[in-house]
This record gives sequence, C-alpha cells and structure tokens, in this order.
Amino acid sequence: MTKTAIYAGTFDPLTFGHMDLIERGAEIFQRLILAVVVQPPKDNLFNVKERVAMAKAVVKKISNVEVDSFDGLLIDYARRKGIKVLIRGLRAYSDFEYEFQMALTNRKLAPEIETLFMMPNEIHSYVSSSTVREVARLGGDISDFVPEPVRFAVEKKIGKSFHGKKTFRKY
Repeated sequence: MTKTAIYAGTFDPLTFGHMDLIERGAEIFQRLILAVVVQPPKDNLFNVKERVAMAKAVVKKISNVEVDSFDGLLIDYARRKGIKVLIRGLRAYSDFEYEFQMALTNRKLAPEIETLFMMPNEIHSYVSSSTVREVARLGGDISDFVPEPVRFAVEKKIGKSFHGKKTFRKY
C-alpha cells in the first residue's frame, strides 16, 4: 500500500481549492508532500521561496503534510523521493484535457508512478490562482478564495489592502 503521495503545483497563490485537496489527500495518505514548482510561468506573483513560505504557513497544523520545492520533471522528483502516487486537481472540464495529457505522458515516462485525480469541493471549483492574481491586481477582495496568510502576502506583494470580510475558514 502506498503511504505517501505528492501534490505538486505552482501554488501562486495557494487557494482554498488547493487546501481542500491538501486536507483530503492528507486523510487518504499517511504522508503528503506539497511540492512547489521552482520554474514557474512568467506571470507568477511570487518566487518559489515566497510560495514555499506561504504553503508552510497554511499547512502547519496538518501534521502529515510537508512542503518542498523541486525543479525539472515531476516524475524525476517522485523517483528521487521514492513516491509512486501523484495527486492532480481537476476543477473543470478545461483542466481535464491538460491533466489527461500530462498523466499519459508521465505514465509513458514512468509507468510505475500513478496519477490520482481529485476534484475540489464544488464551492471552490471555479477558483484558480490566476483568477485570484487578477482580482487582487485589480483591487478586488480575495478573502473568499485564499487562506488568510496568503491574503496578507498578496496584499503586501501588490501594495493593496483589501480588508476582507472575516471568514469562517480554519486556515
């Protein structure tokens, strides 16, 4: 039985949808590695050190989740760690095509590694990191989309304060 899985992404920024998958993945696996990609797309808001710090801040109370970063192919990272399961999130049909292609490519390159697709709770299914960045850059309130430490980091980074409403979320 596989005891460890990797949930990888840019997490720029980490959203409540990501948190939903992290919490559920941590319930399924004894250990979950949240792997932050070092080489991000050019429109990212945060560098890898900042993204790792934010991830650590929001998962600190989930004892079986560790945060790491990696560069290169995810399957190479998984092999180095001796991990055979990758968790990938699917929000909408538009995610499916890309994730399906990546899973099949990974299977061809590393047949010993499985991809597990998970969907976030439907209340988070429309939220993406790029949408959060855009809303924040345009001065919108992102408190319903990201954990509070992430909201503070976004506010600091873009120089705006949203003074979001108090949320009931536990992150």
